Amino acid sequence: MTFAAKIRDWLLANDPALSRLRMAGRVTLTVIASVACLALIHSTGLALPTIAYGLAIILSIEGGVAVRDRLPSDQLKTRLIGGVVSLVCVGLAAALEDYRYISDPMFLVVIAGATVGRVYGPRGFAVGMFAFTSYFMGAYLKPNLSDLPLGAIGPVIAVVTGHLVRTYLLPDEWRRDLLQSLVAIQGRVGDILMKLAVLSSGGTISDGDRRELRQLEERLKDVVLMAEGFLPRTADGTIDPEDEAVTALAMKIFDVHLAAESAIVLSFEALPPFLLVHALIEDDQDLAEKISASPAVTDDDRVEESTRALIWLQKARAALAESIEEGRRDRFRSIEDAAAAPAPAKIDFSLKNPVMRAAVQITVASSLAMVFGLMLSRDRWFWAVLTAFLIFTNTKSRGDTAIRALQRSVGTLLGIATGLVLATLIGGYPLLAAPIAVLCIFLGFYCLQISYAGMTFFISIVLCLIYGMTGVLTLDLLQLRIEETLIGALAGTVVAFLVFPASTRSTLDLALGRWFDGLRDLLSAVKEGRSGFEIIALSRKLDAAYREVTLAARPLGTSWSVVTRPGQVRQTLAIFLGATYWARIFARNAVQAGHKPEGEVLAALEDALRNIDAFSARGSECFLVKRKTSRGAGRHLPIFKHGSRVGVEMIGSMLGRLYPAAA
Repeated sequence: MTFAAKIRDWLLANDPALSRLRMAGRVTLTVIASVACLALIHSTGLALPTIAYGLAIILSIEGGVAVRDRLPSDQLKTRLIGGVVSLVCVGLAAALEDYRYISDPMFLVVIAGATVGRVYGPRGFAVGMFAFTSYFMGAYLKPNLSDLPLGAIGPVIAVVTGHLVRTYLLPDEWRRDLLQSLVAIQGRVGDILMKLAVLSSGGTISDGDRRELRQLEERLKDVVLMAEGFLPRTADGTIDPEDEAVTALAMKIFDVHLAAESAIVLSFEALPPFLLVHALIEDDQDLAEKISASPAVTDDDRVEESTRALIWLQKARAALAESIEEGRRDRFRSIEDAAAAPAPAKIDFSLKNPVMRAAVQITVASSLAMVFGLMLSRDRWFWAVLTAFLIFTNTKSRGDTAIRALQRSVGTLLGIATGLVLATLIGGYPLLAAPIAVLCIFLGFYCLQISYAGMTFFISIVLCLIYGMTGVLTLDLLQLRIEETLIGALAGTVVAFLVFPASTRSTLDLALGRWFDGLRDLLSAVKEGRSGFEIIALSRKLDAAYREVTLAARPLGTSWSVVTRPGQVRQTLAIFLGATYWARIFARNAVQAGHKPEGEVLAALEDALRNIDAFSARGSECFLVKRKTSRGAGRHLPIFKHGSRVGVEMIGSMLGRLYPAAA
């Protein structure tokens, strides 16, 4: 295999639809194209001010990251509005530059407006980022009013090049991305089968092996969610149950995921025969059927269950493979584009809206960062405000904010240390330093969705290289950069804990409330005998709620938290995972049965619903309960024979383990 092929395989394994690669490529190409256009204009004799380059670079970045509209026409509209707002903000900064007691508070007004504007949804978020970064650049570069007519060329170039790059060079294409994600699902299932083959050949499974299989299942879940995200949806964000082509594909994806999850869960109890797993890897269905019917399998109930789960997985894979071939053949012509635009964001300016509370937090944090940043430096205090503003992005609790502040501080420190070495060695050689800076821009934004610290690390290197090429790099300047970053990080953390604090416990309680609601809705739908697709949709909703719980619980167990028992946290999450799994198994079996539950199953279902009502009010208390260590989240029970009864019994068992004192 060639090096290029290895790189391609690695990219597809870690970024199935290449979405991160495209975003990083868009940002990098837009920055290069914008700067090149401005340099070409400059070379014709029209001397452009520095602010033109600054705005072009910063708006190229924000245009690639913050603009999230689905249609190119909507993207262009957002960019145009953002470009106009950008010019207004930089003009305001330039006009007030000589009145620092007015210009500095005005920055806070811009910050407040940028964050309040997020109530208008993705477009409000993008325009707000254009406004903030433009005022920041204006305050940092201090242009004169006379520079603005030519400086306006920068935002214009950034808007045009950004739209061309995203629409024509690296466009979004959901059909292509859907096909790639389906292929990735097959690849993730293949990884699980390969791991099971290794374990089956050895005949033993350790706790480390269990963790690795769980990690493989999480990787499968990630790409399943990605694939489902590419399916056309109605205005309310749901899949239209009347669209047979979409619902059929959605159910195939669901079946593969649940079958793979079942194969893993049951393999914890009894590993399947090696020859069976090998036959499935080789796609030899006849051999697999013969092995599954052999006495060595049928004489052992546990092995028989693992075998049945793998046969189910093989059939689900084969059904999905048919859809993949259809996609390769005609690019899913049977599936129409979504006709309805997404529902508009609900406008709510009250402090009950988390967006408004976050706006207050960000404005107060920026104020603190500004005050202490000014004490440290009259000219470089903007770095502190920048840090305080950005660490609140995509955070839901004070724990999340503190973690993000730590990531930014560490990324900045390590990035400056690395950048200092690089700038010292190659800063005097622009032809070498410039390509490395471009590479770091690409790597920084490739890391954005997976590691905030990684993104900060690479962007800090870029800044050091720019300082080195412009001849202003000094140790004092880099030390000031670190100090201002720490001020901003500390200001953001303090505000997160004191102003409208959203504790990890309260955020986790909300996530648990959604999980219990999802479980209640799913079981109620089964009890009422609703349609199969509606039950499957509720099953997906429950799985998504479980992921929210895992994210909300992430700050628990960190060194600064009140709860410092990560093992206990993982154990509790394993129980939630088990309950989610058995609820989905129960729902699928109910759909397969084709009738409302009755008899023992109905009695157990009603009992589970009563337990949900009793336990949901106790929320995150389950993360503080001391319980005996368990090897897994479930116990050995069949999933096919008497599956509905067993599924609902397991749900009750899991709920009892969450709150044993009340069980």
